[in-house]
Amino acid sequence: MRITRSSRPDRVLATVAVVALACGAAACAKKSDAQGGGSHGLAPAKVKIAYVPGGPHPYFQPWKDAMNQAKQDFGLGGVTFNETSGWDQTKQNSVLQSLAAQGYNAFGIFGVSPDNINSTFQQLQGKGLEDASLGSCPAGARDDASFCLATDVQEAAYKAAKSAIDAMGGSGNLVHLTGNKTDSNTQRRIAGVKKAVAETGGKVKLIQTVTDIDTDLQTAQKAVADLLAAKGKQINAIVNTAYNPAVASAAAVQKSGLPIKVIAIDDDPTILAGIKSGAVTATIVQNPFGQAYIGAYALMKLAGGCTMKTAGVAINSGSFIVTKSDVTTYDKQRQAETAQLKTDFDHKYLSC
Repeated sequence: MRITRSSRPDRVLATVAVVALACGAAACAKKSDAQGGGSHGLAPAKVKIAYVPGGPHPYFQPWKDAMNQAKQDFGLGGVTFNETSGWDQTKQNSVLQSLAAQGYNAFGIFGVSPDNINSTFQQLQGKGLEDASLGSCPAGARDDASFCLATDVQEAAYKAAKSAIDAMGGSGNLVHLTGNKTDSNTQRRIAGVKKAVAETGGKVKLIQTVTDIDTDLQTAQKAVADLLAAKGKQINAIVNTAYNPAVASAAAVQKSGLPIKVIAIDDDPTILAGIKSGAVTATIVQNPFGQAYIGAYALMKLAGGCTMKTAGVAINSGSFIVTKSDVTTYDKQRQAETAQLKTDFDHKYLSC
């Protein structure tokens, strides 16, 4: 089942937020572009931005709305979204080459292979093109893109695990459901959950970490069904740090009637409905809209002649705990974080 952004209640709220940002962004852009202080010196109307995630996934759907909003607000020459590489790094590289040949000159990329994506960034820069890591930073300490704008996934997973532990009453058995084991983001999430568990001094036991179940919803549903059948009565809480497992576990636990506390991730309608009904204790909401919107702003500025004060800097796009008390208002916090990110680029990260 494919879950699209159009059904989410925060879409309108996010649009309101970015319209408010547009005036300041446009004013700054005009000054910088007039100066032409870099190797490109392109006016916004000459900047064509392509967003290329590693493959199809519900997480990336807000990028479409964000890039279209950015095009309107900043007067960009063009935007496109291409997820056809199917989680194959060679295919993703081919997509990028094709888009460059079509005249796209700035790229926001969620790399398929965190271990090898730096070579892709190097190739694009060798052609005089701008690029950024969006949603995922390369593995290790080095990022050859201009910047990485992504969730601090270890921090987000730590927050999620702490929420699960609190919901359990500080002791019991915890299960962690997550994504691709070889993804550096998954390893960071595992580390975040383990850190929270270690802080309990043995009161909480992490009895299982299930990886490689975020490919699609069906895969996650089967994994959760198998887990509940085998260990359901032993589990006090499930912490999810990947999208599809969160949706699957929220529905499965509610259907089972087991007294398991569920901590989810992101704001799929199933998750939000579960929080409202009490079936889901909390969710950790990320900021994909802000990643794409502010990513486009920064790429436009770089193409206009600005430079990064620190090349390859990793910037946290934010994560937020949402419970029943703020399930209808949480997007205001995300809007504020997005506005702050723009301010930070103008004053902390960019040199124009």
